[in-house]
Amino acid sequence: MVTQKESHLIQRSLIAITLFLGVVSIQTKSLDAQTREEKVRGDRLKFETDGFWIYNDFGKGVAQAKENNKPILVVMRCVPCVDCVKLDDDLVEAHPRLQVLLKQFVRVRLISTNGIDLNLFQFDTDQSFNVFMLNADGTIYGRFGTRSDREHWEDDVSVEGMADALQGALELHANYPNNREELKGKRGPAPLFPTPEKFPNLASKYGPTLDYSGNVVKSCIHCHQIGDAIKQYYRSTDAKLPENVLFPFTHPKAIGLIIDPKTKGTVKAITENSVAARAGFQVGDAVEKLNGQPILSIADMQWVLQHTSPDGASIDAIVKRTGQQTKLTLKLEPNWKGADDISWRASSWELRRMALGGMLFKPASPEELKVAQFTEPGEYLRIQHVGQFSPHDVAKRAGFLKDDVILKIDGRTDFKRETDILAYVLKGKKSGDTIDFEVFRTGKKLKLQIVVPKPQ
Repeated sequence: MVTQKESHLIQRSLIAITLFLGVVSIQTKSLDAQTREEKVRGDRLKFETDGFWIYNDFGKGVAQAKENNKPILVVMRCVPCVDCVKLDDDLVEAHPRLQVLLKQFVRVRLISTNGIDLNLFQFDTDQSFNVFMLNADGTIYGRFGTRSDREHWEDDVSVEGMADALQGALELHANYPNNREELKGKRGPAPLFPTPEKFPNLASKYGPTLDYSGNVVKSCIHCHQIGDAIKQYYRSTDAKLPENVLFPFTHPKAIGLIIDPKTKGTVKAITENSVAARAGFQVGDAVEKLNGQPILSIADMQWVLQHTSPDGASIDAIVKRTGQQTKLTLKLEPNWKGADDISWRASSWELRRMALGGMLFKPASPEELKVAQFTEPGEYLRIQHVGQFSPHDVAKRAGFLKDDVILKIDGRTDFKRETDILAYVLKGKKSGDTIDFEVFRTGKKLKLQIVVPKPQ
């Protein structure tokens, strides 16, 4: 029986991954007083001493998995913050089921992406953690780890959901290789570059391993840097960003599926008049397969959506409903990915530089419009932030100010989300093109213009 205290902890953000790492006792020195460099080095010492996880050595994990015929669990995770470490200890004690499941895997903890094989490890790079469950031969059983908001995680991950995903991976492993064919789709196409440090904008700064003999923090390639490098690579050719790069790992809620994070894929709610509603999904349906692939988590659903044509397609789904399997078909219209929201993503800061010269847009509240002395009815966006330093200061130099109300962009008044503006620019304009704005500022309408910045 889960106590009220334990239930509260489960709903806290970032709860899943720090538990997965089996954090041991907090070091004697206060973590608040430690530098980032000290935290990274202390983290390595702690985990190598404890021995529960193989630390930053995937090759060693593969060798052990082959020897013991176990599946591999790879957790990609930066060193946790102090608050997350404190949360860990309570959750570890509260959930012995997860610890039992972890022991059935060869456990590998990766704290950087330097040198990782991007043919194998393809994931949502805006995540601060990513989990892979796989066979030693590189067959992927499933993924775990999802996010759809800058701060709140409880709608996307949970300890119970992680436990169910691990259990599902163990069942797939027990049936392997009989199920090899249905797992093929969980591997993606060849990447732009085989490892992160091969990207042109990363090659001169990083190597294939962390530099523990020097400044280890500065030698680390973070997940989001891979996503930024992909976007910069496409943009450097003056080409528009591909839809699956601009809208990466589309969340199921963009097609109307609200999934219970405490399960592998049980439908919690369905958005009215959505793709999922038209397909006939019902609350309580347990999604077992999408496009023929076994589903272990929301992240597995995102993987299928990531590799579905943005121009429109049909996805077959197998759901369990009242004990019986039912087949449903999701019919996606052209530009369906655009329903997703990308404004929460860390990578959107780079998109704002590429498209908007460093501006951040947010919906203007009635109170904010009143303060701005703006009385015209309707919904408007306002500038919440203008970058002050190069290369994010293009809009600043063009005369834009915080709290300007956006009236028109290239004569259009139909942009209701920042996401829609980013898509408009990055899919339709090249560096050097101009964007005309009409803004409202302290009682006056002004016309301003920015030139779409060049790639970095």
